[in-house]
Amino acid sequence: MDIAPNDTNLIKKDTYKTWHDKYHATLTVEGRLADKVAKGMGSWKFIIFQTVLVVLWMVLNFVGFMYHWDVYPFILLNLLFSTQAAYAAPIIMMSQNRQNLRDRLQAEEDYKTNKDAKLEIEELALLLKSIEVDKLDKIIELLVEQKDKSMDNNNKI
Repeated sequence: MDIAPNDTNLIKKDTYKTWHDKYHATLTVEGRLADKVAKGMGSWKFIIFQTVLVVLWMVLNFVGFMYHWDVYPFILLNLLFSTQAAYAAPIIMMSQNRQNLRDRLQAEEDYKTNKDAKLEIEELALLLKSIEVDKLDKIIELLVEQKDKSMDNNNKI
């Protein structure tokens, strides 16, 4: 069967080593961006950076000798936080939805692996049982032969 140059996507879809590779290959640019934003916003670096920025904002507005661009109660700062939250929440939700999908795919693959392993274990158990039965049959056969030989020896005496 010849594969046309345009059919390379068909080859790539079947050559994933793991479900993880398959999942990452299906992510869109938007999905990757949302995951990176959620990962960044959920980090200690972000929390520390934002805390330093807020403290600096407040100090500069309290101490500012010449110009107070956002006087107490810091309405502009509250507006910035509201805007940040308005954009961050849906992006984080998109990332969580993708994480749920990834977890579901992983659970399905784990189930398939476990099912295959169970079948192999059952086959091995049957094989071991047949080997055990064969060995017992041979032992019984040897015992019968030994008994027959000892009876023959007793009869000769």
